[in-house]
Amino acid sequence: MSRIGRFLPLAILLLAIVVVLASGLAEYLSFEQLKQNRSQLLDFVDRHAVLAPLLFMAIYAAVIALSIPGGAVLTVAGGFLFGIGLATLYVVVAATAGASLVFLAAKTALGDSLRAKAGPWMRRMEAGFRENALNYLLFLRLIPAFPFWLVNLVPAFLGVPFPTYVVGTFLGIIPGTLVYASVGNGLGAVFEAGQSPDLGIIFRPAILLPIVGLAVLAILPVAYRKIKGGQPI
Repeated sequence: MSRIGRFLPLAILLLAIVVVLASGLAEYLSFEQLKQNRSQLLDFVDRHAVLAPLLFMAIYAAVIALSIPGGAVLTVAGGFLFGIGLATLYVVVAATAGASLVFLAAKTALGDSLRAKAGPWMRRMEAGFRENALNYLLFLRLIPAFPFWLVNLVPAFLGVPFPTYVVGTFLGIIPGTLVYASVGNGLGAVFEAGQSPDLGIIFRPAILLPIVGLAVLAILPVAYRKIKGGQPI
């Protein structure tokens, strides 16, 4: 593939990000907009049982692919419009699709060149990450402290196989998605009370600790193998 061809997907993504941010479209991803248009949105979902989920997933995938702030708002909106179960399914599929686009664009444009220029430390890190790619990726996806856009990029630079990336992303974002979709399921009552949903709910101990527990379980086999072999984790 030519040099221009490698960078074209990434260039298109960057251009799209600039266009969306400059147009102000990202400002519509807010609870205020959802509150003002909730009746029309609910009516649209009722009248278009197939089109509504497809549009929702397309918008969600675009937001993730363009790294536009608003994924959490959209997840809550999904819980409000479709219910917890369907919203979780739609969000997980769409987010995985959007993240995969970023992964492929970054890997095509920069992955090979970065690995070629990497020093010994980077190569050791890449080898360790690739050996335990699914465990590491699940850990990074489960812990809400790691920015979603960053976790989209790092595996592309460390040579993670695409199928592993897809599986790790899909499974790793389910718990957090369930939390925010659950918040959205009760959004009508929150709006009626004149309040806004609490997106910080995922950091409450009762919710965060079980998710951290899952992350620890994901990384535990890696830690065991490293400790047994006398290697750093």
